[in-house]
Amino acid sequence: MSLENAIARLAPAMPAFEPGHVWLAGAGPGNVGSLTLDVVAAIADADAIVYDALVESSILDAARHGVELHFAGKRGGQASTAQDDITALLISLARKKRRVLRLKGGDPYVFGRGGEEALALAQAGIPFRILPGVTSAFGALASAGIPATMRGLNKAIILATGHAGTEDDLDWAALARTGQPIVVYMGLRNLARITAALVSGGLRPSTPAAVIMAATTSQERVLVSTLEAIADEATAQDFASPALIVVGEIVSMRAELIALERLMRSA
Repeated sequence: MSLENAIARLAPAMPAFEPGHVWLAGAGPGNVGSLTLDVVAAIADADAIVYDALVESSILDAARHGVELHFAGKRGGQASTAQDDITALLISLARKKRRVLRLKGGDPYVFGRGGEEALALAQAGIPFRILPGVTSAFGALASAGIPATMRGLNKAIILATGHAGTEDDLDWAALARTGQPIVVYMGLRNLARITAALVSGGLRPSTPAAVIMAATTSQERVLVSTLEAIADEATAQDFASPALIVVGEIVSMRAELIALERLMRSA
């Protein structure tokens, strides 16, 4: 069966995108292959797409002719669209009877402010729907060859934001004491402070750590080091956002899995 026929068979199960509705959708970590069928269908049907900085431009090529494209990107340390303005735009477009797609990197409910936008839409009486996306953390780990969970290594995994200021920061020492792997979003600018706090909280300086930059895209880069050295090495090698930081023994699996994969290919 061809890809087109397979998609056509699945399409009838997809709900109708009604005028005046807003769909909050996750575009995954970057690569178009991570898009769900629901999100692909929504991109094709939308009258207006409000998209984030982490949404690849090639994804928008699937939109129909004449669609309104509204950039609403947010990047740490750079001029960004205010959240109140984004919410107001969604409501305004919906009241004009547009079929509005709010397209976000990763999953809209995982560090994507999807909950805030859904609440605002509900309070404004705007019908909305959530289209889940491949969570950036797990997509990035898989792409980099790092298993999110591994029997014998971890029984949980922590997703944390590294974007907060020092007055509103996480208790990194408490996270360190769990002994479970930590995936940090938006933490590259604060990496030195975060790693120092984790060491102070009890993690060994030699704990494996990685930075995954532009995960799943053609620009993906992976740096594997230790907790005490990762910040300096990321700076020296010009790692930049978007990037995820991974701390924990699961990082050590990458070298073994890559070695085994290469051995299988050469056999």
